[in-house]
Amino acid sequence: MTDMDDTHFETGDSGASATYPMQCSALRKNGFVMLKSRPCKIVEMSTSKTGKHGHAKVHLVGIDIFNGKKYEDICPSTHNMDVPHVKREDYQLTDISDDGYLTLMRENGDLREDLKLPDSDLGVQLRTEFDSGKELLCTVLHSCGEECVIAIKTNTALQ
Repeated sequence: MTDMDDTHFETGDSGASATYPMQCSALRKNGFVMLKSRPCKIVEMSTSKTGKHGHAKVHLVGIDIFNGKKYEDICPSTHNMDVPHVKREDYQLTDISDDGYLTLMRENGDLREDLKLPDSDLGVQLRTEFDSGKELLCTVLHSCGEECVIAIKTNTALQ
């Protein structure tokens, strides 16, 4: 056997996939699905009747959870579609740097400073409310190696 002391691993990734398969007919509105290789929230879903050659088709319309773009796909109801692992986490906002990065604190006290202020109206609202002295909680969505702030709310636990 070789000596394991000189082995060095760059990442601590578990190697798990960012998605899992689910039968198309089992998908539901407001659930998540991969459309055109992007994680999307299903906003519309319709099923056509079985035709002369068998399969019922499912028409899916989804909105990308990170950039808001609309995607559509048609898939036989018996086929599998990829569903992204989506994780929501709340952080307390402690600071916004001059270059637009957020300083966010987890419940256990760990800080992270690698998320940028959103370019949307949410980013403007976040900056305005933070500058007015409000204690804010930011909801961050993680999926497929991407993450962004999707919502903010006033932290009522401190009052």
